[in-house]
Amino acid sequence: MTLRRACLLVGVVVAAFACVALPARATYAERTTADEPQYLLSALSLWEDGDLYVDDEIAAERYRPFHEVALPRQTEPREDGRELSPHDPLLPAVLAAPMGLGGWAAAKAVVAGLGGALAALLCWTAHRRLAVPVRPAAGVALAFGITPPLTSYATQVYPELPAALAVTVAVAALTGSLRRGGLVALVLAVAALPWLGVKYAPVAAVLAAVGFARLLRARRVGSVLALAAALVGLGVAYLVAHHVVYGGWTVYAAGDHFTDGELTVVGRDPEHLGRTRRLLGLWLDRDFGLLVWMPGYALAIPALWALVRRRPAGWLELLLPLGAGWATATWVALTMHGWWWPGRQVVVVLPCVVLAVAWWLHAVPLRWPRVALAAATVVGALNWLWLVTEVHLGHRRLIVDFMRTTNPLVRLSRSLLPDYRTPSTSTWVLQTAWVAALAALATLAERRSRTKA
Repeated sequence: MTLRRACLLVGVVVAAFACVALPARATYAERTTADEPQYLLSALSLWEDGDLYVDDEIAAERYRPFHEVALPRQTEPREDGRELSPHDPLLPAVLAAPMGLGGWAAAKAVVAGLGGALAALLCWTAHRRLAVPVRPAAGVALAFGITPPLTSYATQVYPELPAALAVTVAVAALTGSLRRGGLVALVLAVAALPWLGVKYAPVAAVLAAVGFARLLRARRVGSVLALAAALVGLGVAYLVAHHVVYGGWTVYAAGDHFTDGELTVVGRDPEHLGRTRRLLGLWLDRDFGLLVWMPGYALAIPALWALVRRRPAGWLELLLPLGAGWATATWVALTMHGWWWPGRQVVVVLPCVVLAVAWWLHAVPLRWPRVALAAATVVGALNWLWLVTEVHLGHRRLIVDFMRTTNPLVRLSRSLLPDYRTPSTSTWVLQTAWVAALAALATLAERRSRTKA
């Protein structure tokens, strides 16, 4: 199979699989919930009015087709009475035409298409940048593309999936030659991230820093200056535009929840030390962790360990953005548990995990990791389809009670994973057991692979 065909096949399958959940209701009273209606209203305003003011759409109840009950207030009226959603505008700009022409379903279908594009680009990057053969590269991209949380965010109207796509574009550029095309791709990807959400700025900064480091090592002074000029110019434009449009340095200046200052988005009195538990909770939490829904993410631990030990070409380009995104989800994000599908805080950097696993499966001469990923893919896809079927039948809703699924696999997993929402002694016992098990898995896998190599 050629690379082009593999990427096309993976992209189409992932996008089509995501569309299975397109009509799934978020809650019992709402088709979309939380921030989703805000993005859709902003997209509709861009299409119909050419601006981001949503007060007229809210007054006319244009949200009723996708949010049947009264819309919770998120906006703070300006002096002239106009209102802006406190969400960065790139996602509404992407969805403006489909929202205007086809409504909420078309907008969700576009997000599904972006999910397919992400999977296709992951396949391409694994092969062209990390030297993974075509079939394994396609298999890994498909495995994570049709399982949560990537597939779950491929039809929900959030910037997580587009941000993950931007990160993958940047990684593909950074692991290449960084000539003119690569530099342009890097600049566009880095610039896009804060326009999708200011919370992605740390990841964008790290990607830019990696680019500067590569160019400096190669003594390409002209490229360094060009990259610096482009990013500084785009950064200034971002700040000025937000100050003019939103009345502050971020979109949060337009929100009714942040009247005490934009920084209250991270919490009014944040306990950063206590948030450290999220370092592991983002993996292990029984409700909002990655492993409960897609056990294949356990393979990331030996993959990342091998990446650090062996340091192949491109290892820092994967590890540093992943670290920045994970740190943001750990210490900056207001909460790990929220009114959203699990994994939202780390979706932006999960492409780095997928690429690390793809490299590792090719680099180690072991059969069991491939078998484990295949089995985990079946479990992860089944977990998602089971829940979506329950939602379609009216027994559950996607956001409010996903943890109450009758799926025996999820129920078994939840019983074996720690509960970080209401921590107790069993939380720390289970955490210790999981850390020991994953550390042993990583160590043994590295030793066995070196013995067989």
